[in-house]
Amino acid sequence: MQFLGEYGLFLAKSITLVAAILFVAANIFALVRSAKEQSANHLKVRNVGDRLRDLADTLNFEVLDEIERKKLQKSRKSEEKALVKARKRGEKPKPRVFVLEFDGDIQAHAVAGLREEISALLQIARPSDEVLLRLESSGGLVHAYGLAASQLVRLRARGLRLTVAVDKVAASGGYLMACVADRILAAPFAVIGSIGVVAQIPNFNRLLKRNDIDLELHTAGEFKRTLTLFGENTDAARVKFKEDLEDTHTLFKRFVSEHRPALDLDKVATGEHWFGTRAAELKLVDELCSSDDYLLRRVEDAEVFEVSYEIRKPLAERLGLGMARLASAFGRKALTPGAP
Repeated sequence: MQFLGEYGLFLAKSITLVAAILFVAANIFALVRSAKEQSANHLKVRNVGDRLRDLADTLNFEVLDEIERKKLQKSRKSEEKALVKARKRGEKPKPRVFVLEFDGDIQAHAVAGLREEISALLQIARPSDEVLLRLESSGGLVHAYGLAASQLVRLRARGLRLTVAVDKVAASGGYLMACVADRILAAPFAVIGSIGVVAQIPNFNRLLKRNDIDLELHTAGEFKRTLTLFGENTDAARVKFKEDLEDTHTLFKRFVSEHRPALDLDKVATGEHWFGTRAAELKLVDELCSSDDYLLRRVEDAEVFEVSYEIRKPLAERLGLGMARLASAFGRKALTPGAP
């Protein structure tokens, strides 16, 4: 009997261990399969007009009485029928507005998606189309934002109308992008401007010397290296570094002047930034308006589409996020009152 009891205990432990291993393996397999099923980088398009109408209809359904609801439903059906008939008659289609978003960081990583979105638009765009860029950026690396601005120049070069809407901030590199537009919209308290260049670098040369650490730096070319982190900086190197900053600032001002010739650069290219209301007075922006208000106006007379390029994350990152969500779900379940 003792043998049977020990055997039964051993069997129960074995079954429990195998079940645990199978559970973990099944979850990992599900995560891997889910990650593989996700398509590669792809373009996503959403009808903004339909989304806004759905929001309005949802609200109307809650606040209107039954008679008014039926009238609204009939009105919607009539509009849809009229649109179908207009298309069959071959009437001139409504103008289209394509909405892009750029949420910039210091390295302007969002340009990877922006360039794909613009390449797609240029292949199907009509002369009557408009592109609205919802821009948020406080600037960053010169070459990164130079590339981002050059993507917007592609739209202007093809004759498309470009509108930039700034709800929060478009400063420095952000304004480098915004100035390309035919029209700049800004919320009253959006931060605009900062047409300037800044660079800073720490130097640890004295720290190395105090600790008897030698550093050898060899270059070919007088100004291959100007200011360094660990080497001993010279006055000549500092002068050259300052010259490089001034040259970059000059190019920045020239670019802004080409696209917004009405600006008084002596007044605005000082590195200062202003809120939207002041920026409008200085002609840095054309209209005080949030992107939401502008979209509500445009859906009345145009078809509005939101376009975004979805970049697939690496498998390891997706698996990590999946495991984190799984752990979070278990945590919430364990903390829920009455959870089994």
